[in-house]
Amino acid sequence: MSIIEQATRRLEELRRAGIEIPQPGRTEAPGAAPVHALHPGREPAAAPTPGARPVRPTKPARQVEIDLDGLAAQGYLTPGLANRAMAEEFRVIKMQLLRNMDAAAAKGRRRNLIAVTSALPGEGKTFFSMNLAMSLAMEVDYHALLVDADVLRPSVLRRYGLTEELGLLDLVTRPEIDVSDVLLRVNVPKLTLLPAGTPNAKSPELLSSGAIEKLLNELAERYADRLVIFDAPPILLASGARHLASRVGQVVMVVEADSTDSHSVSQAFAAVETCPLVSSVLNRCQTNTASSYGYYDV
Repeated sequence: MSIIEQATRRLEELRRAGIEIPQPGRTEAPGAAPVHALHPGREPAAAPTPGARPVRPTKPARQVEIDLDGLAAQGYLTPGLANRAMAEEFRVIKMQLLRNMDAAAAKGRRRNLIAVTSALPGEGKTFFSMNLAMSLAMEVDYHALLVDADVLRPSVLRRYGLTEELGLLDLVTRPEIDVSDVLLRVNVPKLTLLPAGTPNAKSPELLSSGAIEKLLNELAERYADRLVIFDAPPILLASGARHLASRVGQVVMVVEADSTDSHSVSQAFAAVETCPLVSSVLNRCQTNTASSYGYYDV
């Protein structure tokens, strides 16, 4: 008896036993065996995370143009690598952060989420966040998603020469908006922006809300192929920044050399102690050693 004949005979036996067999193009009856059970090569759709935001099919992010020559003139890292010394410094930093991802996963953290913060304003965290995202986007194997999470003083889009758009705050207050609705794809391959969004009276508290928890889950899972960089508020000025730091895979603390007092620095590191992976970068540090982590601007 051939294989086809054996299969036909088996199907007939199942029908006689009262078992409904789905036919091609036929809608399954309630309670019937799912189609994937009859097709081992077809995996069932993953069950959504309990309490997760509703996710619609991803659509391409809207394309925007940033002035790369203007950024380079202001001292920012760009694909042209005008500042090769700074490019190398960021290469060293990002390699350490990439190595930390496995350690973050082993600790049950969201491995691809990185928060960049500082003790106080003006220490260069946004400049660092933008350059880190650009450096990651220039890698062969990585994509970068830069989130302007400094909801009290958003500046990422302004520094890129872009107007404010819907973004993070809108996602946590308006569930009908999908993440793909507010992402901005710039004219640098593998670099995407998520703006801070529309400010409101509760902006400071939203970074500690249950909605932000759901959004972090979505960014970690839906965009698992990207390193998500949060330009967070200064840790000593916004309680929401502490909550965000406690939920990501790792934190980078930017400290301005010869400026920030030691007491503030100590307080800042104490505020992120719930995150097991915290790195520090000394900003505007002038040194003659080739391995220094830079002399960055704000």
